[in-house]
Amino acid sequence: MIGLGIWKILLILLIVMLLFGSRLPSVARSLGLSISEFKKGIKELENQSDDKSNKS
Repeated sequence: MIGLGIWKILLILLIVMLLFGSRLPSVARSLGLSISEFKKGIKELENQSDDKSNKS
């Protein structure tokens, strides 16, 4: 593998925070909304398939 140690990972995280720190909350919020919408869609598909199997 690449061989990333803990210090290299921390350094990368620090650089990312410095570059994108102001945008991270909005990105995290958008990601959370996307995940919740995806879960809603999956639940709706499961409900539709259950309804179709019950009718048959």
